[in-house]
Amino acid sequence: MSAVLEKNIEATVPGASEYLTFRLGNEEYGIDILKVQEIRGYEPPTRVANAPAFIKGVSNLRGTIVPIIDMRLRFACPSAEYNQLTVAIILNLHDRVVGMVVDSVSDVIELTDGQVRPAPEVESAIDARCIRGLGAVGERMLILLDIERLMSGPDMGLVLSAS
Repeated sequence: MSAVLEKNIEATVPGASEYLTFRLGNEEYGIDILKVQEIRGYEPPTRVANAPAFIKGVSNLRGTIVPIIDMRLRFACPSAEYNQLTVAIILNLHDRVVGMVVDSVSDVIELTDGQVRPAPEVESAIDARCIRGLGAVGERMLILLDIERLMSGPDMGLVLSAS
């Protein structure tokens, strides 16, 4: 099950950004749609010896070796069950391809600057610098991640930050 995600490069509202939304447990997150290469059904990757538990292994994606990160384990979710909704979001970050496993993908939404609030400073499994803010869409509250900063963190060791 592989679906290539089509991207709408230009937002329809000036000052708006598009986010791919996904779920991890009971929480909903958003990442910049322009960082997403594709969405694939989850397939168990090849395990890498001595890798942290959240790095599930590597997969061969059309000749490219892609590290696969289970975001549920990385964010210390209480459980990480693999079912028919589990997907891998393939990201292109600083010319490096990385996959992240999530519970499910929700949709693509457009948020204006007025719909994004600063994130409160609280202790969490996510470095506060990796959270762009909180997006409000009706009754929904999205945690907007700076996925490049998150994946290039020293604890991940996956993506070199841009010079």
